[in-house]
Amino acid sequence: MLPEQTTTVWEPSPEKIQAEGLYRDMGMTDEEFEQVIGHLGRLPNWTEVGIYSVMWSEHCSYKNSKPLLRRFPVEGPHVLQGPGEGAGALDIGNNQAVVFKVESHNHPTAVEPFQGAATGVGGIIRDVFSMGARPVALLNSLRFGTLDSPRVRYLFEQAVAGIAHYGNVVGIPTVGGEVEFDRRYEENPLVNAMCVGIVDHDKLQKGVASGIGNPVIYVGSSTGRDGIHGATFASEELGEDSEEKRPAVQAGDPFMEKLLLEACLELVEKGILIGIQDMGAAGLTCSSAEMAAKGGTGIEMDLDQVPQREKGMTPYEIMLSESQERMLLVVEEGRQDEVRQVLDKWNLPSAVVGRVTGDGRLRLRHGGEIVADIPVNTLVDDAPVYHREQREPAYYRENASARPEEALADQNPAQVLRKVLGSLNVASKRWVYQQYDHMVRTNTAVRPGSDAAVVMLEGTDKALAMCTDGNGRYVYLNPREGGAIAVAEAARNVVCSGARPLGITDCLNFGNPEKPEGFWQLAQAVEGMSEACRFLETPVVGGNVSLYNETRGEAILPTPVVGMVGLIESREHITTQDFRQEGDVLLLLGETRAELGGSVLEQVVTGELSGRPPRLDLEKEKKLQEAVLAAIRQGKVRSAHDLSSGGLAVALAESGFANGLGAEVELDTELAPALFLFSESQSRVLLSVDPQQAEAVQELIASHGIPCRPIGRVAGDRLQIQVNGQQVIDETVAALKAIWEGALPCAMNPSSTN
Repeated sequence: MLPEQTTTVWEPSPEKIQAEGLYRDMGMTDEEFEQVIGHLGRLPNWTEVGIYSVMWSEHCSYKNSKPLLRRFPVEGPHVLQGPGEGAGALDIGNNQAVVFKVESHNHPTAVEPFQGAATGVGGIIRDVFSMGARPVALLNSLRFGTLDSPRVRYLFEQAVAGIAHYGNVVGIPTVGGEVEFDRRYEENPLVNAMCVGIVDHDKLQKGVASGIGNPVIYVGSSTGRDGIHGATFASEELGEDSEEKRPAVQAGDPFMEKLLLEACLELVEKGILIGIQDMGAAGLTCSSAEMAAKGGTGIEMDLDQVPQREKGMTPYEIMLSESQERMLLVVEEGRQDEVRQVLDKWNLPSAVVGRVTGDGRLRLRHGGEIVADIPVNTLVDDAPVYHREQREPAYYRENASARPEEALADQNPAQVLRKVLGSLNVASKRWVYQQYDHMVRTNTAVRPGSDAAVVMLEGTDKALAMCTDGNGRYVYLNPREGGAIAVAEAARNVVCSGARPLGITDCLNFGNPEKPEGFWQLAQAVEGMSEACRFLETPVVGGNVSLYNETRGEAILPTPVVGMVGLIESREHITTQDFRQEGDVLLLLGETRAELGGSVLEQVVTGELSGRPPRLDLEKEKKLQEAVLAAIRQGKVRSAHDLSSGGLAVALAESGFANGLGAEVELDTELAPALFLFSESQSRVLLSVDPQQAEAVQELIASHGIPCRPIGRVAGDRLQIQVNGQQVIDETVAALKAIWEGALPCAMNPSSTN
């Protein structure tokens, strides 16, 4: 039993906490507080309430989303580590594994964009090297409001700068990602960061505390008051007081991260570690409690031994701080000196802060007294789980009969091509990725800008393809279809690079799950994603849930982001979207229908979001991907480009930009030209092939049951498109590229266009 606590200025008594409901300020409900009393058999003190509140937050416990997440397929022949550790791991042969994960840092970016985005990158890097893997690539997925707002321009500029700063300094290439803009992200931007690493099977680590009496070692930056209650902050809606939450945003030090990375990987190489975990969300609390729970043990810590950079820190502050660049290690008793030698070599602060115990409790001492004594399983395994009410939103029913295609059929293709290429959701993101060092370590084979990035694997002929994908407009219009499309398009992108899709990590960015309409969106999207993952054999090996993305009651577009990794068996199979040689035959794979709900064309012409997104037939999608991959592996494909945002017209234009090559295209269709050219029908790919291989490729594709027809050839420096014998587009590639490349820089510097 915990001794009676002495009331101090900074810590209200347990009785006061209960009487005044002070726990509510930490995001804890009355019912949850009663559960805590039941678990402890007494009233909790201030430190204990803080510990429970962060461990039971949505960010750490997934209490609203756990019933849905169980629907994801998490097993497969290549899965070495599924959800539950710092990151997932998949076998890629040769005793190697790819380790990867995506996580959000949305709320911190909304109030402090530079540090919010930068520390999001730092955190995901630590998740990967805590698994024993060396990080080889970073990607991101960004969503912001429209750039006609000075505030949004500031947030976007600072977030990109923060991402660039952290990745560039730590020396990991940022090789890919995606950026979209919509007014519904204005107050609540999304910053999802992904990291990919490589590890030998026998070096794969886990965050586990085992071996009674073994020392628990703190490594890295000292603990400050930054980031306190960051996990709780991420589990509530933003509001008028969000700026007051600025102290909850951590400050990052990428120089320290680099030292921490190298030191931890050296300890892994020496085989010293029993367990290792990043002090991420909920800091020392989450890392110690989760490591003990996974080991079936307890941990006792002396908080006076925790390195602190501020005077007078309380146990509450020490345990809840989310100061960056910190790791918690468990090693075998007697090997402390070996650990210290490695850490001293890298000039890293460290301290033995505790021991593994056998009583299943998290016990904390401070100033010679016990200040917290909690059963570990109640923090990790017994967190409340809610089965929320679902309700189909009224807008969904109202949109069922909308036909945006009717309003778009008469559009002039040449005029709208210019508009679409100049729209920020299609335009070049060079302004963003030119700030990233994507060539550090010199293994980047395909740089940002193609369907997927490709990183070569040292010492082998293999490579990894990777991408991030999501479309909030589709998910808003039909969450189940949109969720499935996010998975399918990510897989299609890595296939177009020459890779076999292996698995995904995901970040589910949604609104308030306590609102039945919001929870319905989340549940439907997860169902669609799960179905696609099962069908395409791409298990979910980890990820992150970011809920409560609302401001003053208005939610973001529901935005599940998929991070996909694929394996390229031979470097000669690496393929890009770029036309390479005049005279090559253009082949259009798949069916094109009048499907423009949630499309870029609808966005730029009407500004509306209506109807239903394109339909996805998973059986056809799988056959398409198998056909494209077979053609690439047989050496018959010069370029491959997924048809997605903007449809065929945009794919034709984008494929010509890198080498200044145009195309002569002739199409026969019953659809209006604008509908055919800008349709966003799924399961379609544009190939360019050597004329001598064209017939063989058509036969190969047809053998998979996929429609495939020649539509023209790579030619000259103009994009010329005829539909039913009538010329509808005739533009120089240079003029279209200028529109495409100039849109984002102009939007970021509107005064230059005046």
